[in-house]
Amino acid sequence: MISEYSLMVRTYECDSYSHVNNAVYLNYLEVARYEFLKDINFDYPAMIKAGYGVYVARVEIDYKKPATADDVVTIRSWPIKKGAVSGIIAQEIKRGEELLVEAKVTWAFVDSKGMPVKLPSEWDVPGLGPE
Repeated sequence: MISEYSLMVRTYECDSYSHVNNAVYLNYLEVARYEFLKDINFDYPAMIKAGYGVYVARVEIDYKKPATADDVVTIRSWPIKKGAVSGIIAQEIKRGEELLVEAKVTWAFVDSKGMPVKLPSEWDVPGLGPE
């Protein structure tokens, strides 16, 4: 399952070089991961109400080329690993066919105290791991 989410770069997201600030890419990746979860029918709001969370444990990001104001970028997200407690989602940001960013985000499923816990069956949905 590959999820795609597109957005237009806003001027205030750019730095003094007129490039998207490197930290802003983390926001792009985050919103795309949330859309990925919705696409695979992972009920994030219900999970929160039940006292669980999905924490980001690690982000690996490679910046290839800059994006600038008014660029339309597409963020692709797909799972590459899933264990009992954690997994990895691969992501890339493209402007058309041009690769701008590659990332791997490691997530961990946690309880209400923020401690890692085995993913309950109701949130172990198809699409959360690689096929």
